Amino acid sequence: MYYKNCGPLVWPALLCFCTPGLAWAEESDFFKDSTATLQARNYYFQRNYLDIRGAEKPKAEEWAQGFILNFKSGYTPGAVGFGIDAIATLGLKLDSGPGRVGTGLLPIKDSGAPADDYSRVGPTLKARFSKTELRLGELQPDIPVLPFSDIRLLPPSYQGASFSSSELTGLTLQGGRIKSTSLRNEAGDEKLIAMLGYIPQRTASSDAFNYMGGDYSFNESRTTVSGWYAQLEDIYRQSYVGIKHKQLVGRWSVTGTLAQYDAVEDGDHLIGAVDNRALYGTLGVARSGHAVTVGYQRMYGNTAFPRVFANIAPLANELPTYDFSSQNEVSYQVRYDYDFAAAGVSGLLFSTRYVVGNNVETGRGYEGKDSERDIDMSYVFQSGPVKGLGIRLRDAVARSNYRTDIDEYRVVLSYTWKLL
Repeated sequence: MYYKNCGPLVWPALLCFCTPGLAWAEESDFFKDSTATLQARNYYFQRNYLDIRGAEKPKAEEWAQGFILNFKSGYTPGAVGFGIDAIATLGLKLDSGPGRVGTGLLPIKDSGAPADDYSRVGPTLKARFSKTELRLGELQPDIPVLPFSDIRLLPPSYQGASFSSSELTGLTLQGGRIKSTSLRNEAGDEKLIAMLGYIPQRTASSDAFNYMGGDYSFNESRTTVSGWYAQLEDIYRQSYVGIKHKQLVGRWSVTGTLAQYDAVEDGDHLIGAVDNRALYGTLGVARSGHAVTVGYQRMYGNTAFPRVFANIAPLANELPTYDFSSQNEVSYQVRYDYDFAAAGVSGLLFSTRYVVGNNVETGRGYEGKDSERDIDMSYVFQSGPVKGLGIRLRDAVARSNYRTDIDEYRVVLSYTWKLL
């Protein structure tokens, strides 16, 4: 694994993007519509491996401090407007060690020790015509075939080109070509590789990830249908179709989703055959701060669900520790959420989820089974000297007869300053 230390170059470099330097744009929307935020994120992560199957250490435990600076410009005047966005990230080790790495918070040096710090600056050039935007540079797409997974100290990013168009009412079209990635705990650019289920396919890398698709909302935006196509060149091709609907029934809010992914190998078959179809559906009801959701998910085919490493799986039953996307797996979810604002305590949220899976093709002569229970609580201070400070706690328990059993704890503090 590799890491880059940009050191003191990070903040001056980004300030160059924020500093007015084009006289002809001084009175335009380029500056008037610009925004800049700085988020501080303090992250403690502990993962205990209780019944080790394939892991070499009993625990991964690290504590780190992150900073995320985001700048987004407006557009220059004219039929075609131009702008620039930029993101700068800095991660600092607070506590770690050679025997406790692997949480995804910090880079790991060749010696096996964690890096003391890592940083990155990534600019994005953009152009807008009417309701169509082109972007070139640092990208953070959030789409069904490549969801945004900001789940550690610093967010991941990709390098490439993309477009988004909303010329027709209710219809949003997107597409792009990605050439490399900056992983969540690394600063440099890396080649794209795949995962099948929870197993990284490190024997081969791809030259590009291509995607195209769209979402169409109608019925007063209560219903959305989606269709997407993706290709991790020479590794896999994947399609997605889905529908989401929300409806008020008396005092109840009812939501439902139904979706399917279909994937096969692509081009030179660099990781061999890929044969997966994933079907999932969810149904949720909410009232007076309470929300209950149930989910069903099933894998078909001869391989597990494919995705880009180390992204989360865009599935209904993806949880922080297990993804329930192994070959032939069937899984069921029940989830309960409560917003304490309904009881007069704004900013306090509670969530718990339980997923159980079975029918896994382990190749070891027995049926694979797994389960996970998560509890999350978060609070954002609403007033006082620490107004806006967020605290999030997570406790996860994951058990399996073919994977490593895990107990996991996370404590995350975050605060965002609006600079522009």
